[in-house]
Amino acid sequence: MEEKKVRPQDKWDAKAGLVSKTYKVDEKVAEEFRAVCKSKGIAMGTQITKMMKEFIDQSNKE
Repeated sequence: MEEKKVRPQDKWDAKAGLVSKTYKVDEKVAEEFRAVCKSKGIAMGTQITKMMKEFIDQSNKE
């Protein structure tokens, strides 16, 4: 069996605590989100993380 090569990016991601996730979302919403993020110069992952944290904080207050 082949051994998987570890890329420098993979090492950095692991050190930073980043993981890759896959979600199924409405295609139209995803494309609109991508376009808005691009037009504002915001990374999609950064914005998704921000929205997740806001949702968690809001939920914890309830």
